[in-house]
Amino acid sequence: MSDNEDEVTRGATAVLIVPEWHSQRLSRDLDARAEEAKGLALAIGLEVVAVYPLRLRQTRAATLIGVGQIDAIKAEVGEGAAQLVIVDAALTAIQQRNLETAFGTKVIDRTGLILEIFGERAATAEGRLQVELAHLDYQAGRLVRSWTHLERQRGGFGFLGGPGETQIEADRRMIRNRMARIRKQLEEARRTRQLQRSKRQRAPWPVVALVGYTNAGKSTFFNRLTGSDVMAEDMLFATLDPTMREIRLPGIDKAILSDTVGFVSDLPTELVAAFRATLEEVTTADLIVHVRDIVHPDSEAQYADVVAILNSLGVNGPQDGREGAEEAGSTVIPQVEIWNKIDTADPDTRAVIEEMAARRSDVAIISAVSGEGVEAARELMAAQLTAQHELQRIFLGYEQGEAAAWLHARGEVLGDEPQDDGHVLTVRLDPADMARFERLFPGKG
Repeated sequence: MSDNEDEVTRGATAVLIVPEWHSQRLSRDLDARAEEAKGLALAIGLEVVAVYPLRLRQTRAATLIGVGQIDAIKAEVGEGAAQLVIVDAALTAIQQRNLETAFGTKVIDRTGLILEIFGERAATAEGRLQVELAHLDYQAGRLVRSWTHLERQRGGFGFLGGPGETQIEADRRMIRNRMARIRKQLEEARRTRQLQRSKRQRAPWPVVALVGYTNAGKSTFFNRLTGSDVMAEDMLFATLDPTMREIRLPGIDKAILSDTVGFVSDLPTELVAAFRATLEEVTTADLIVHVRDIVHPDSEAQYADVVAILNSLGVNGPQDGREGAEEAGSTVIPQVEIWNKIDTADPDTRAVIEEMAARRSDVAIISAVSGEGVEAARELMAAQLTAQHELQRIFLGYEQGEAAAWLHARGEVLGDEPQDDGHVLTVRLDPADMARFERLFPGKG
C-alpha cells in the first residue's frame, strides 16, 4: 500500500455501531461489548469519535438497523466527521453496500475489522498466508472493491483503503486461483508442523497449551512461567503467532508450553478455518490451560466462547463442577482454569471469587502482572499432568547410571533403597514413560 493509503488506515476517524438483540441481553453486557469493539478498532490505530449502542427488536434485511437509527447517527456525526463506520455485527454484502450509500462513507463489519487486525499483526510467513486466505475467503462472496490488485499485499488484504477494480468476475477468478495456491502452501506447512509434532510426541515431555479470550493475560502468564518476552500488551490480539518454550513444573523436569492466538466472540469462521493448522497444537496437547480474566463483567460469556471454539476443533474435556462434558468423536484433554487479574478486583469481588474457586479443584487464582498465585498455578498444572502417574518400584544396578538419570529426569523419585548389588527406586511415572523406559532399558522394569 502507498503511504497515503496507510494514513487512511491508521489514524482514521471511525464511528462505532454496537447492535444488541434481545437474545444477547442475558449473556453479555452491552457496555462491555461496546468497550471490546472499541478496543478492536484501537488495536489497528483507528480513532473512535462516537459509539452508538443500539437495542434492536428485529433485523432489517436491507440495512440491519432501522432507517430512523441510520438518520439519527448520520445527523449526529455530520458531514465528513468520520472516515469509517464500523458495525459490531456480521453484515451481508447488500447490507454493507446500503449502509455505505446511506452514510456516504466506507463501512466494515466485525468480521472485516478482526481480519484487518490479523492482517496487520501476523508476523510469520505461515501466519500471513493464513490471514490472506481468510481475507480472500471473506471477499470471495462479496463485491470486490476494496483493493486495487491481487499482488498488492500488506500481510493480508486491507479493507480500509484503495479504490479497487470494477471487473468483479475477473477478481473472483483471481481470488479462487490465489486461494488454491495458498491452501497448497499451507498444506505443506501443516505437514512440516506434523513432523515437528511427531518428534515432540516421541520425546518424553508433556505439552501444555494456553488458551483464552483475547486480552485475558495469556502472554503475560506465559512470560511469567518461561521468563520470555513475548509481546504482552493491554490490547486485543497483541500476539497471533504461536510460541513454544521449555518450562519446569514441580515434579516434572521438562514440559513444553505453547501460547496460542487469543479467541474472541463471533470469531470469523474464515479465521477458524485458516488457523486450523496452528490451532491443531491445542488438539494434541497433554493439558489445556484456560486463562480467564475473572474480573471482566463478561467473564462467563467469554468462557463459553472459548469452549465453543475448542468444541469446534474437536477438543473437549471434563470440567470440575461443570456439566456438558464430552461429545462423541471429540478428543478428551485434561483442562484447568487460571483465573487471572485478581489484582484488579475490589475486596468484596475478590472474596466472592476466592469462595467460588475454593469449591473447585481445577482452578488457580493469579495475577500474572504481580506474580501472585503463579506458583500455585504451576503446582495445579503439574498435579493435573501427573494425575495419571503410577508408583513404580524399579531395581537398578549401581552401574546403570544412565537408566537412573532417565528416571530422575522424567519421573518423581520418591525413594532410593540401597541393596547389595544395586538399589530400588520408587518412582511416580506416567504409564507412557514407563513403557518408554522398558523399551530403552529392557529387563529393568
